[in-house]
Parts: sequence; structure tokens; C-alpha cells
Amino acid sequence: MTILCEPAARAGQLSPALGDEVRAAETLDDTSRLLASDPTEILVVIGSAIDLDHALAFTAALRVERPAVGVVLVRDVLDIAVLTRALRAGVREVVARDDLASLVDACARSRALSSQVSGVPEPRQDDRQGQVVTVFAAKGGCGKTTVAVNLAAVLAAGGQRSVCLVDLDLAFGDVGICLRAEPVRTIMHGLGMLGHVDVAGASSLLTACRPGLSALLAPVEPGDAERIPAALVSELLEVLPTMFDFVVVDTPSAFTEHVLAAMDASHHHVLLTTPDVPALKNLRVTLDMLDLLSYAHDIRSVVLNRSDAKVGLTMDDIDRVVRSDIRAHVPSSRDVPISVNKGNPIVLDLPKHPVTEAITRFAREHVLAEPAVVAAKSKRWFR
Repeated sequence: MTILCEPAARAGQLSPALGDEVRAAETLDDTSRLLASDPTEILVVIGSAIDLDHALAFTAALRVERPAVGVVLVRDVLDIAVLTRALRAGVREVVARDDLASLVDACARSRALSSQVSGVPEPRQDDRQGQVVTVFAAKGGCGKTTVAVNLAAVLAAGGQRSVCLVDLDLAFGDVGICLRAEPVRTIMHGLGMLGHVDVAGASSLLTACRPGLSALLAPVEPGDAERIPAALVSELLEVLPTMFDFVVVDTPSAFTEHVLAAMDASHHHVLLTTPDVPALKNLRVTLDMLDLLSYAHDIRSVVLNRSDAKVGLTMDDIDRVVRSDIRAHVPSSRDVPISVNKGNPIVLDLPKHPVTEAITRFAREHVLAEPAVVAAKSKRWFR
């Protein structure tokens, strides 16, 4: 069903685009009464005859009371000021009154998002915090996203635990592709929440991917990455652990402000490398940088990906460069890129595969088994 809030004299133009199951409400008070009588309702369309200020105040309140209900706003004229205010209030879509095709599409997207939001965990009723695990490699091509996606899938354990996978590679994120997740909502939609991110707002940004596994996807439009402030990342990484058992963060291969915000919020730093000289050199630089920034040693885990590659380096050579315990050896396999191309993590596709066993063993021994420590909160006063 859909609730259309618009005076009867003007509702006739919009009703055909909304299908047969439409309930009419002439005022926002009528809309509130209809919502109260039907806890399963997930879509409200507010017509252009409704005052903008009243419509936005209604939406902002609804976002807290019923986060699964989406609001689509119809306006006679679209401009950037209206779009900005609507986004901040929690409106999902704003469409022009004479563009019925866009209205149909907007309603479909909102319904799809509501079905995903309804599967997002409620905030915890106790004071426990979920753990944040940041996966980082200072050199591209080490398999960082693949490890992050599969680690998240292992931790979720088919729905036994709740996990959120955050794609912090804002310019070139691949988490959505690896999970075959449609980027209807991304971190970009959180810009209007900056300074007041809450559970309802964070929930509206998530995409349900697998049982127990949701994702916060990276922007999809060129140039959007530069618009995401590090403060938004910090706020999200404060709220998400109150909703999930684990938050796994996939990062770009650089110490950006966003990455450092994730490092600050993390209970575990998973540092990835491969057995080649450039990757090992960059890992050594990474470890030195983390020391310089006063991050604790006991939250680090070095993972050697493609550990069985025959590239002329021995384990003694690797140990001599890394000078840190390697907690997991993940073998190379052509089955890994095949699973990526299929959009299904190898830990789910091939449960008995050596790569699956290596990642599962690492998760069991170094993420699940170890007691959670206080998040890093480094002393980066000189930045």
C-alpha cells in the first residue's frame, strides 16, 4: 500500500502513477492517523500542495519513529535549496510533479530500501559495543577488498552474528560488485545527517546483502568521494557498532583522513601484504607509521595473502622485512577471482577451500577469540 498526502482536488494527477493500492490523505494529520493504524506501511508520497516546511518537519519526525517508512516528496519546481533541505530532513526522493515516470521509479526504489532497512538490526539493549575491524594495505592489488568481504562473511556466519561491511574506498570501492549489491543508497546519502547521525539515519544508508551481513556502500558518481568529510565517517563508526556485532571496514591504499578516522575507531587493524618487495616495503612503512601515530601493537594482525606464490622470496626474507608476527597465511588460488566475478564470497561458495579455511581460522583465532580492546583512539595531536 501507499499513502498519498494531497488534497483531493489535485490527487487525481498522481494516483495513476502509484497503482491501485493507494490510500488518500488530505492532510499530514490524516497521514499520521493512517500510519498509526497500519504498522506495515512503508511508503508515503507527499504532494506539492502540502507546505514544504510542514512536509519536512513531518518527515524528520517520521524518520525517528518509523525509519522503515520512506517519504517521496513531489514539488511543482525542483531547485537545489529544496533538494538540500529535503535530504537533511530524511526525504528519500524528490521528483517533479509532471514527471510521473520518475515518481514510479522513486516509489519502487523507496520500497526496495524499506525492505532492506527492516532487516537491519535494532540498536543493542545493553551497553555492549560491536567491534570495528579495519582492513588496510598500503599497496593496491594485495587482495584487500577480497579479504575484507570474506572476513565479513565468516564473521556473519550465515546470520548467527550481525556484521556491517563499510566500503571506505570512496573513489573506487568494489564491495558492492563483490557482493552483487545494488547501490541504491550509499554513504553519499548521509551528507545531510552530518553532525547528527543516529541509528535510524545510519540504517537508511545500509544495503542488506546476505543473512546477517549488511553493507555501507561507496559513492558511485565521479567526484562524490571528495564530498565525503572524515567527520561523517567518524560519526558512522560511532553509531554502527551499537547496531552490529562487528563492523568491517575496507579501505583505500593510502593514509587519508577517512582511513585514519577508521583506524581511530578500530579494535583490530588487519594489515595485508603479499610476498613481493614493493608490498613488503609498504607494509614496513605502514607499521612504522602506526608506531609514529601511537597506535597499540596488540591490535595489529599482519596477514600474508597469496602466501604460496613462487616469486623468489623465502619466509626468512619476509620475516626480515616485516619484523612482526604473521598471523595468517592465505594461499593463492584461481578460485578467488572466479568467486569475485560471480559476486559470491569464496567462503560461502566453497566452504572447504584452503582460502576459506585460512580466513576462517584467522577470524576464529584472532578476531572472535581475542577479547575486545578499547578502540585505538591514537594520540595524533600533531596532525
